[in-house]
Amino acid sequence: MSKRNTKLGRGILKKAAAVMLAAVTLVGMPANGVLPTLQVQADEALPGYIRSVYTNEWVPAEQAVVRPIAVMMPTDKVAQPSYGISNADILYEIMEEGEISRQMAVISNWTGLSKIGNVRSCRAYYLPEATEWDPIIVHFGGVFYMKDRITAPDINNISGTNQYGTGGGAPGSGAFFRTSDRKAPHNAYTSAAGIINACVGLGYTMNIREGFYNPKHFTFADGGNTLEQYGAAAATANAIDLSLIFPYTKSAFTYNPADGMYYKNIHGKAQTDGLNGQQLKFANVIVQNTKWCRLDDKGYLYFQNIDNTEDGYYFTKGKCIHVTWQKTGDYTPTVYYDDFGNEIQLNEGKTYIAIAQTGRPVAFQ
Repeated sequence: MSKRNTKLGRGILKKAAAVMLAAVTLVGMPANGVLPTLQVQADEALPGYIRSVYTNEWVPAEQAVVRPIAVMMPTDKVAQPSYGISNADILYEIMEEGEISRQMAVISNWTGLSKIGNVRSCRAYYLPEATEWDPIIVHFGGVFYMKDRITAPDINNISGTNQYGTGGGAPGSGAFFRTSDRKAPHNAYTSAAGIINACVGLGYTMNIREGFYNPKHFTFADGGNTLEQYGAAAATANAIDLSLIFPYTKSAFTYNPADGMYYKNIHGKAQTDGLNGQQLKFANVIVQNTKWCRLDDKGYLYFQNIDNTEDGYYFTKGKCIHVTWQKTGDYTPTVYYDDFGNEIQLNEGKTYIAIAQTGRPVAFQ
């Protein structure tokens, strides 16, 4: 492509980004910078709205075509609270080296967020979880085990620092800023405007990509799922204890029957969002047991994300059932099945997924 055409293409992208951001900003944008979802009857169709593939909530059609971001966020005690994390439709938590977990927040409604993070480094085993949503991956570097995959042409990532211990440039590093209220590495943030500008500069499309994006992920229950159809096989689960899986954070959930949500705790207290002070809450909690091993003396880990031989648990509405799971490729969704071989039906709302090291059990009561 000639320099003239390159400049022209970037100009079009910039205009498109400006139009998209303006549209999102002008349609009744609330103070927290995100579009509201609507609570309606399950069978009520809304002009201009469609069901979210992430939560099954009604969302504006223009939001549904925007690619999500997958942001690496810490669980370190001194790094709390994270900003923008309550906007995650899907929140993954996975162990890293040093017996400390990290989180990856998949956020579909991100284009109005003024502060996101803090942002931390990525690991290779987050990538198969991320790519099934075809996001723009937002991270602050990583380790060399992920180099070949993160630099592959199908991956669109924005990184705040030279990557993978190998030197070289960081794509979209201008999207990040540091604050003075915390010490590095816990003070690097980004914003919607920074991500959009980085996408324009890097030539990333901000709309979902045909051939990569898979609209079939979770199967949602029509009218809700109490798990009562499983009878005695559905155990009581008003409290979920992940401290044996994540001993540093002692991640845990408490079920609130008033709204049917599981509220997340970390380090013995409510895990909240720095943007709005809200405690993280989820309609669905999944614990996904996964084969793993240590790769070296530094303690870097490997997880077998693509597999069909492991099990786990699905929690919703104060109940729990045993499940198995299957994932066949990077861009294929992880599918969860009950013990009868049926795909499980999730409840409308956000989902938390713990990728648990096989051999580390979850406790619930």
